[in-house]
Amino acid sequence: MFGREQAERLWSNIVDLGARRLIALGLVGLLVFLGVGIGAYYLSRPAQETLYTGLSREDVSRIGGVLKDNGIPFDVSSDGTAVLVSFGHTAQARMLLAEKGLPQSSKSGYELFNDLGSLGMTSFMQEVTRVRALEGEIARTIQGMKGVRAARVHLVLPDRGSFRRDQQPASASVVVRTEPADDVSGAQAIRQLVASAIPGMKPDRVTVIGSEGTVLLAGDDAGTAPTGKMATLEKSVSREMQDNIRRTLSPYLGVGNFEVSVATQLNTDKTSTNETIYNPDQRVERSVRSVRESENAQNRNSQRPTSAQENLPDQRTRSDGNDQSSNESSKKEDLTNYEISQKTVQTVSDGYAIRRLSVAVLVNRSRLTALAGPDDKAALDKQIAEIEELVGSAAGFSKERGDTIKVAAVGFVNDGQPLEPVPPLSLTDVMMKQSGTLINAATILVVAGLLIWFGLRPALRAILATPEAAQSEVAALAGPEGAPALAAGMASGLAADGSMALAAPGTALPGAIGAGEAAKLPPPGVAGLLEELEDKMARSPQKRLEQLIDIDEEQVAAVLKRWLMREEPA
Repeated sequence: MFGREQAERLWSNIVDLGARRLIALGLVGLLVFLGVGIGAYYLSRPAQETLYTGLSREDVSRIGGVLKDNGIPFDVSSDGTAVLVSFGHTAQARMLLAEKGLPQSSKSGYELFNDLGSLGMTSFMQEVTRVRALEGEIARTIQGMKGVRAARVHLVLPDRGSFRRDQQPASASVVVRTEPADDVSGAQAIRQLVASAIPGMKPDRVTVIGSEGTVLLAGDDAGTAPTGKMATLEKSVSREMQDNIRRTLSPYLGVGNFEVSVATQLNTDKTSTNETIYNPDQRVERSVRSVRESENAQNRNSQRPTSAQENLPDQRTRSDGNDQSSNESSKKEDLTNYEISQKTVQTVSDGYAIRRLSVAVLVNRSRLTALAGPDDKAALDKQIAEIEELVGSAAGFSKERGDTIKVAAVGFVNDGQPLEPVPPLSLTDVMMKQSGTLINAATILVVAGLLIWFGLRPALRAILATPEAAQSEVAALAGPEGAPALAAGMASGLAADGSMALAAPGTALPGAIGAGEAAKLPPPGVAGLLEELEDKMARSPQKRLEQLIDIDEEQVAAVLKRWLMREEPA
């Protein structure tokens, strides 16, 4: 009930303000909200906006020149791949750069064909555009790989001819800028990507080069590998072994208590070995040959005598001698052919082999002393020998190959102090980092406070002024002089018909402004306030009594009862 009465009282006070005051109050509230909103927008917006990101150095240089010529302030990010402009200049800067065809790196793929018309295009121009599009698309894909900041691809595609017997194989060269600069882990993947993207290209026809001029991967065989490739390969193998040794010793000695250095000598010669092995213990019968021969021969020899009877017909001459002989022989031959076990081995080596390995490990003596004791030299030597065995196992030590490992316990300069944790940010550091935001927020609060103090506060005072005045009048009526004053006011302010009484000529109304005070009137700019003041002064006592009854009916009724019960003086 109390809340409803308060709401009704507030509503009646607002209605009593009049149309002009309500309009003024609405305008003040609207101005307050607009001022706070506009101030928050301008104070909380960023100082600069990102124009383009992921740019190459050439594009950043060209974009900076165009923006400088057109008077647009700009800035470049710390990594040199993004351009930032002042707030509100983003659209204008992009329009200017689009007119100049920047950035160029964003238009290097198949979208090149969008600006080319078929009219007037020769086959050579179409082929060149096709090669450029392929190079741009492959470069984009490579730049999307982890650790690759920029890439450039050059393709050499064979010219197809109908009357050519031998076709030139396709080849490619890729220049990449990696982060870190000596990262060669993605070179093999880049080679396979480029070879798969071009029809008929073999992986060994792709050469990958770093931005610093080092050959990361080349198509030559190991025997003719360039010096740069050999140095890069040795560095990669040495770094891998150092990582293995660090992972082995870190749990035992702790980070910062040892240093590792590995020097690797590689052999990249291409070798081919053909070997034939015979095993006489393993034989198999291949063929068996058996020969059987038998001979039986008889010889007879008869000789007639020489005489005249031999010349006579029908004369038989008896031989004087008769020789007869016989011969028998037999032959047996067995031949067995055996196949001896034979194995042929062909070995082709096209990689690399470690020719020699040298490992040096420095261990902090204070750490070993803390583990073994300050005066136990035998335990210290045992720990050094154990560390040497661990290092040899982690690096793949081979005594036959001539590898060397040296472990020495020395005193470090910083005494192997453990890494201190990063202290948390103090309240002062946090406030300094957020100083810009805090200043903007404080400015918004100050502006809002000023608007509320000089805008809403007077308006609320005007709203609450009428009830306070009414309460004071009701309290005055409750006094001993309340009834006579009200009656006198009604008698002087009302005519017989209930209308307002006018003063006679030459007679000044109570509260009217004299002629001498006319010169002290305020300027015409405050005519509205004077009219409101005159309306309030000319308000009749009857209206004032009605307002008092509307505001607090119970209190006015109590006052009237008190008047009726009061005895009039004799």
